[in-house]
Amino acid sequence: MSEVKPVMLRKARKGSVTINAKAGKLRIVLPRNIGDGKQHYIYTGFEDAPKNRKKVQMVALQIEADIEDGCLDCTLEKYRTALGVLRGQQRLQIIPKTPNLMQLWAKYCEFKQHQVSVSTFNQDFLGNYAKSINNLPVNEIKDAIAIRDHLLQTYPPYTAKRYLTQINACCKWAVKSKLITSNPFEGLAVDIKVKRWDTGKIDPFTLAERDAIIQGFEQHPLYSGYTNFVRFLFLTGCRLGEAIALQWKHINIDCTEIYFCESYSFHGRKETKTGVNRKFPCNEQLRAFLLSAREHKPSPDSLLFPALGGGEIKANSFTGVIWRGGVSHGVKTSGIVTQLVVEGKVSRYRPPYNCRHTFISLCLERGVSVQKVARWVGNSPEVIYKHYAGVVSDVSVPEL
Repeated sequence: MSEVKPVMLRKARKGSVTINAKAGKLRIVLPRNIGDGKQHYIYTGFEDAPKNRKKVQMVALQIEADIEDGCLDCTLEKYRTALGVLRGQQRLQIIPKTPNLMQLWAKYCEFKQHQVSVSTFNQDFLGNYAKSINNLPVNEIKDAIAIRDHLLQTYPPYTAKRYLTQINACCKWAVKSKLITSNPFEGLAVDIKVKRWDTGKIDPFTLAERDAIIQGFEQHPLYSGYTNFVRFLFLTGCRLGEAIALQWKHINIDCTEIYFCESYSFHGRKETKTGVNRKFPCNEQLRAFLLSAREHKPSPDSLLFPALGGGEIKANSFTGVIWRGGVSHGVKTSGIVTQLVVEGKVSRYRPPYNCRHTFISLCLERGVSVQKVARWVGNSPEVIYKHYAGVVSDVSVPEL
């Protein structure tokens, strides 16, 4: 059988897309200089016949045009689809010689996927971080300063700093992986100054503020249905996702004990943050609250705190629209807690997570042991000592 010579689309030149046959089947040969120097092929599966060659040549011409225009589909799926070739034949993505930030982030996610939890990977790496990168007006890494400025104009300083930190980590990895030669994002996040409260991360509400927030929810014309949810956060110190996930089967028959064994996030149900289940003893105040809420005899699988529209509460929407205030469906809303700050009933804005800080601080102030509080809220005593050291009362030296 005579050797099948490569079919050139036009006079061969460096960087040309060519067609040849292997084992009698046509394949498209991509030029090495479009990416990382590796040879890439698209195997068509077509017999080397004039009719098939014509079809393959049309797609090869499209690839050459896309290379010249700088819009090559580096996944090659566009060209496989045009040929009718099944997916999965060649899954490696071509990395251009000068990859943009979106392409680097896609490869960085492959690297990080098995190093972080599934929920973190889906919610942050494929969610928040990827979305912020996709929404950038420019995407070339050389435009690092413009990207920094856009993030600062679009997000609060803390969020912009967090996104820049992740982009810097991505590009630092890309340099080590020899995908780029330098990292223009190095040090940019450090220059962003974020205001921090004097008390650090632990910034509980006062009792008066707690009561004002609960009352603010009770009196709200649209969101009063979330009052019990907010009251429960203050009474138990549980994490937001743990309260959202609670079902009536997690409460014993006498409403004297709550079993925290799940959490809920944007990507569904999962184990608690620490992976440890715990039982929470109800005091009379909490027990009366639960008994009152259970008067309608819900089914065991019913949620304690469903969203107003049904289903689980979406933590981001609750915080960003109802608690803090923001834009929902194009309409700007004033959050309940933000409005209470304006009215002077709450001294400063704090997120829903600070309900947890409030519960822990109140317990410690009233003499509950660190070990017991840690067991109730699902932390270690070491964490409580570390973060609430200023709240834990010093014990004076006894008389000897």
